[in-house]
Amino acid sequence: MRLQPKSRLLFIGDSITDCGRARPVGNIRTESGLGNGYVSLVNAALASGYPDFGIKVLNTGVSGNTVLDLQYRWQRDVLALEPDWLSLMIGINDVWGNFSLLGSFSSKITEDVFLDTLSELIQQVKPNLQGLVLMTPYYLETNRQDPLRSMMDRFGKVVEQVAEGNNAIFVNTQAHFDRVMECVDPLDLADDRVHVNLTGHMILARAFLEGIGFNWERKPGEDIDGN
Repeated sequence: MRLQPKSRLLFIGDSITDCGRARPVGNIRTESGLGNGYVSLVNAALASGYPDFGIKVLNTGVSGNTVLDLQYRWQRDVLALEPDWLSLMIGINDVWGNFSLLGSFSSKITEDVFLDTLSELIQQVKPNLQGLVLMTPYYLETNRQDPLRSMMDRFGKVVEQVAEGNNAIFVNTQAHFDRVMECVDPLDLADDRVHVNLTGHMILARAFLEGIGFNWERKPGEDIDGN
């Protein structure tokens, strides 16, 4: 696995990451903990599969956030927490804001603004990180010509571009959902095609764990050097 023992792993993003997590910083020792989504599932996997690593998971996701919202709170909710590893998933609300019928947003975020802002945030935190994971936004629609799905894919490509430019682990969440949607209806995962149920969060958790090289067959005490 890519994570090193005693790492501080911070997740940041929008409602998909938030999922009712504790304030001001979600962690396993607070009442609401890490929320009821994929972050909690990742923590459970790490705690059960790598108990000897002592990895500390934190969650600072905020429902409704765009990349511009992350920019506003980056110092408080990322830099000040001094993570060793950072996982970032953002972009769903950025895309939704371009479709006026789907919500009220103060401004439309273009792909260029998304790229520039995301790149700037990564540059601020990258020197202090051991590792970075960038997860794409997604939309549970099988028709790739659908306007919202098409734009979400383009924003996902921006995330991939930033990941490649920063030697980050790239997690294509849309591709993972696409494989599952070959077998199930998208509405079986999310009524609104975005806010997924527990099955959807397990898909996200598995995608993240695959990205970091999680070994499901590992026994505690093996590869303690983090390799």
